[in-house]
Amino acid sequence: MVSAVFHGPFGDLPVTGASAVATEKALSKPPNTLKLVATNEAGTRAMAQLVTQISADSIDALLQQPAKPAYDWRALLLVVLPPLFGLGLLAGIWALVSLGTASSIPSPVDTFKQAVAVFSDPFYRKGPNDQGVGWNILMSLQRVAIGFGMAAVVGIPAGFVIGRFEFMSRMFNPLISLLRPVSPLAWLPIGLLVFKGANPAAIWTIFICSIWPMIINTAVGVQRVPQDYMNVARVLNLSEWKIVTKILFPAVLPYMLTGVRLAVGTAWLVIVAAEMLTGGVGIGFWVWDEWNNLNVKNIIIAIFVIGIVGLILEYALIKVATAFTFEEVKN
Repeated sequence: MVSAVFHGPFGDLPVTGASAVATEKALSKPPNTLKLVATNEAGTRAMAQLVTQISADSIDALLQQPAKPAYDWRALLLVVLPPLFGLGLLAGIWALVSLGTASSIPSPVDTFKQAVAVFSDPFYRKGPNDQGVGWNILMSLQRVAIGFGMAAVVGIPAGFVIGRFEFMSRMFNPLISLLRPVSPLAWLPIGLLVFKGANPAAIWTIFICSIWPMIINTAVGVQRVPQDYMNVARVLNLSEWKIVTKILFPAVLPYMLTGVRLAVGTAWLVIVAAEMLTGGVGIGFWVWDEWNNLNVKNIIIAIFVIGIVGLILEYALIKVATAFTFEEVKN
């Protein structure tokens, strides 16, 4: 058995057996080898400490991360349920009215079945006055688009001029205040007299009822532009064209789009009444024709069609207004 004694600062330490052999082998190695072994051991210990620290930091970071919130079913129910309850209330009142009138007002179920039959072939043609509901809707939208487009071409520039110059504002304000309250249908006979036709008379009626909201809202927007903007334009000696395009137009755009929304809603309301009086092809004429045929189911279907189309137009204009302005456009 091999034994050895080492002299150290704490006295003689005996080492026996395998420990002595390992110690003798270690001492027999060259000094450079001993340094390399010590360096490797120190690097291994440092690497272990680093891995432990990284693991601890990763665990702390994961614990500090907020838990992913669960899906908010309450918000979804608040969005979906109220409209469903409203439609259910409407259907219930409708059914009670149908029962109370001895079915002279058709029930929701009967009207739905008729709607399926009507929309199964919405674009049929059986004569100039017998066409599907699809053609009637498209013809009404065409009249609205033409009349509304003409009103925008005239009304928006007129609003800029009236709002920009005080003399023009004082000149046209009495005229606008006088003509704006006139019912749009009161202008229909004038259109028939001047244009000698039902279709241009209906377009004229759309034009005259759509122009006032655009003129008024655009003029108000121009008048509410901060005076500091105009003072800067005066200092920079900007031309009138640059004042309109660089200062007024961006500031007035929200007001102008509000006028456009109001004008489209008014135009869609008026075209139904105008087509009832003028005849031809259109959703208003379709309603009047179904009344002459005592087909109440189709009249109710037309009411829903008019409402849905108006809702789509309103929603589309809200999206356009949101895309072109930095302000939230509320419906």
